[in-house]
Amino acid sequence: MVFKRLLGALGVGGPSVDTVLDPGAVRPGGTLRGQVHLQGGNADVDIEHITLELVARVEAEHEDGEQEGYVAFGRFTVGGGFRLGEGLGHSVPFEIALPWETPVTELYGQALGIVLGVRTELAVAGARDKGDLDALVVSPLPVQESILEACGQLGFGFKSADLELGRIGGTGQQLPFYQEIELTPAPQYAHALNEVEMTFLAHPGGTEVVLEADKRGGFFSAGHDAITRFTVSHDDARQQDWNAVVDGWMQRMLEHRASYGHGDAYGSGHDGHGHGMHGTHGHGHDRHGHDSHGHGDHHRSGPGMGTVVAAGAAGLAVGVVGGMVAAEVVDEVGDFFEGDDEGDEGGGDE
Repeated sequence: MVFKRLLGALGVGGPSVDTVLDPGAVRPGGTLRGQVHLQGGNADVDIEHITLELVARVEAEHEDGEQEGYVAFGRFTVGGGFRLGEGLGHSVPFEIALPWETPVTELYGQALGIVLGVRTELAVAGARDKGDLDALVVSPLPVQESILEACGQLGFGFKSADLELGRIGGTGQQLPFYQEIELTPAPQYAHALNEVEMTFLAHPGGTEVVLEADKRGGFFSAGHDAITRFTVSHDDARQQDWNAVVDGWMQRMLEHRASYGHGDAYGSGHDGHGHGMHGTHGHGHDRHGHDSHGHGDHHRSGPGMGTVVAAGAAGLAVGVVGGMVAAEVVDEVGDFFEGDDEGDEGGGDE
């Protein structure tokens, strides 16, 4: 999608901006390319800077419930320091590196309901104005895709995906939010699990896979959450029997259900070690990486709403995605990228 608007803060007859992203999806840690097209207004102006801002729509939990809003997670100055002549056009090509933890918005071409955008800021003679959001499409890394494909083949169903404001303790998380992909349990686990939430925290060397299992309670015990973390290498994408690996991860959570009946391994300001033990590196053996287990209501903690702007809820029905059958149909995403009032967002310069 392309956006184009008159930059009102720069005055009537000021320059307009048209930002065009290269077609196709990008991957986390990959390069986003495109061009910023400027069109001069009724007078010559000095363009101080052109800045691109990565923006995500996230959820935040607080005492009164949940709210949604926008958070900026990257700023990149891609041009500036030139004069734009009256009525003249000027194009600025750009290449920016996406953060490795950039959320996935689609799987096999099917939207997951995650809203990411690129917004252009133009500064002219001390005045600044921001354009509307241009939709950013992100596909999973090969190792992430392999894991999700294995989940589908094992019988897990796609339920929903969202972005949560906050940090997962004990991980290498860099962004102020994380993505949760919610799965309904495969038939062989339905007796023990209500759902599984999967989070990918990618980095240059690989991906941390954080699994949270909402376990069913028995007649004499209440249900609880258990969290497990595994580390996989990017090189493992095509070299593993991922069905066996993922099945081993799920078995691991069930095996330690009795052993970890308390604790808070991943949040509330703790160091994340909790009941730690050596975990796996793509395998089902106690080798590389780490995994921890714990339950409770506050294993993932987050800041207040100061960095986001309240907004409405949204989602997409995914249907069948790589063998995953959608277990829940949610409302169709509206047009977030035209005419939205976002206010101030968090985030910093890259």
